[in-house]
Amino acid sequence: MVAIARALMAQPRILLLDEPSLGLAPAIVLDLFRIIRDINTEGVAILLVEQNVAMALDLAHRAYVLEEGRIVTEGAPPHCGGSRHIRRAYLGMEPDSPDPATGS
Repeated sequence: MVAIARALMAQPRILLLDEPSLGLAPAIVLDLFRIIRDINTEGVAILLVEQNVAMALDLAHRAYVLEEGRIVTEGAPPHCGGSRHIRRAYLGMEPDSPDPATGS
């Protein structure tokens, strides 16, 4: 959180975040993602690299999923999260199981 605050002191137009949730307790991760959403709402663009796919897709306006350095899917978060490959490989879900966020 201190690193993010320090970066914001320069009043950037874009904030680059690389795995901000790494090693944090789940309750703190929820707070962190709320803060990231608030920063974006205030007009700062966010480039987020994150392995917590579900939370990153919930936050994103556009998503790119990389696998071994290649883009395997891109687009609006519902498109990326709905991909059979992504649901199986990154969300630990069977490709045809309901989305926990929407129930569909």
